[in-house]
Amino acid sequence: MVRKIIHIDMDAFYASVEQRDDPALKGQPIAVGQADGRGVVCAASYEARRFGVRSAMSSSKARKLCPSLVFVDCRFDVYKAVSAQIHEIFHRYTDIIEPISLDEAFLDVTENHRGMPLALDIAREIKKAVREELGLVASAGVSYNKFLAKIASDYRKPDGLCVIPPERAADFIAKMPVESFWGVGPVTASKMHALGIYTGADLRNLSVPELRLYFGKAGRQYYDFARGIDNRPVEAFRVRKSIGCERTLDTDVSDSAELDAVLVALADELERRVAAKKFTGTTLTLKLRTSDFATITRSESGVSETALAADYLAIARRLMEKAGLRKPLRLLGLSLSRAGGDSRHDNPLQLTFEL
Repeated sequence: MVRKIIHIDMDAFYASVEQRDDPALKGQPIAVGQADGRGVVCAASYEARRFGVRSAMSSSKARKLCPSLVFVDCRFDVYKAVSAQIHEIFHRYTDIIEPISLDEAFLDVTENHRGMPLALDIAREIKKAVREELGLVASAGVSYNKFLAKIASDYRKPDGLCVIPPERAADFIAKMPVESFWGVGPVTASKMHALGIYTGADLRNLSVPELRLYFGKAGRQYYDFARGIDNRPVEAFRVRKSIGCERTLDTDVSDSAELDAVLVALADELERRVAAKKFTGTTLTLKLRTSDFATITRSESGVSETALAADYLAIARRLMEKAGLRKPLRLLGLSLSRAGGDSRHDNPLQLTFEL
């Protein structure tokens, strides 16, 4: 049986909630986050994105790009409540829902509560309900696996709806830039370009041994994705041993202030993910990858189960100091794990506040 998978991604979720709740912000370039000091943009409206403002960007850089930028404080309790309303809409169709973050989820609608034969029709109804009942806009992707559903939801954002059926998958993937592949960040994309790999068709020309030689364990995943293969199920329930986030930097960074700004963003995102998953853990792990691809981890146990972003940040800064690295970094990550748990991430995705 061909599975029917929908990926729903709320468009500029935090910023859109703020614009919905304050009509004076509609049409304005806004950033959700802290404007002062070492503040970081957690989310940007599409009006702000036209100036180049992006999530995880320092607030000072965002202001330089867009002098008229309006900063709005984060209201995570509100975003969490709205996310719960969105999930109530999802549950009208299926209980097989895998949340990725407050604003993103996979749905398996192969068998659904309403007996609807087309996943496309379900996606349309969900988008309509989100708009009419909550005053927000969502993009949806429909396909036979998670990889392609995710790609489809990104394809026509904002307010997008795209279907990739099995018979179109090979041609669709062949034309995709490698930057669109799940798990391919800026550094990996640059490495692929240096090898002459720019599209899915180029990636398809390499064997598993070749891809593993160049990209390690991820090589097998790239091989499968280039062929439209992704057998991961939509997991409605699973026991998490850890939860985390990481960010691959656009360029190797050694400046301590820049690295600290990334830690601030990671701590904020970790708090959001912990809250969204209602996860409790007592060990915080800092993951660092240097410019020569060496990976270093440092951990600290005894983290309070009620810890917030500020607590994670303080520990992360201590762990960074303990690491004592002098080499530029290409990746930073933070994860929280249970006693005896694995500190690696359940989903090894790059940090993405809003895709």
